[in-house]
Amino acid sequence: MRLLIKSDTTGVIKMLTIKNLKPYRVTCDEKFIYVTLAYRYFDVLINNEVYQFIPIEAKDVQLDRYTRRIVNTDVRFAFQKENKIVYVQMVDLMILPQFLHGLNRIVDLYFEQKMTKKQNNKVDNIDLIIYELERENIKRLIDRALDEKNEEEFKKLVNKLYGH
Repeated sequence: MRLLIKSDTTGVIKMLTIKNLKPYRVTCDEKFIYVTLAYRYFDVLINNEVYQFIPIEAKDVQLDRYTRRIVNTDVRFAFQKENKIVYVQMVDLMILPQFLHGLNRIVDLYFEQKMTKKQNNKVDNIDLIIYELERENIKRLIDRALDEKNEEEFKKLVNKLYGH
């Protein structure tokens, strides 16, 4: 898909296509994932001419780790071909499926790692609940063995409880 954009300076409508989108670096914190872009890692085609990203304005794409949404939608990126510099707004890039697909491919690993940790926590919680339920069940069986004055069953269950 190509996007028609209006130039900031000339008012001329231009065709925009993503040619290359690779991260220079990906970092994250508890809330956000930051995809840092650099020269030769991000290229676009504007009117069938290759423009290379230059980090004179925005250089990061910031995504919310919970909603997967781009947070810094108000920034603009600079692209250069020889002496010409063209600025493209983040909101214009977000319309391009190529940009979103490329960005998702880059950050999917970070979302999957987070999900894996969540899933591991759920499994740990379930195991803990099962462990506690088994202990409570053994305690009830000990009470029943005491009520029935079943010494053999009582000893077996106490050993199981403390060995558990």
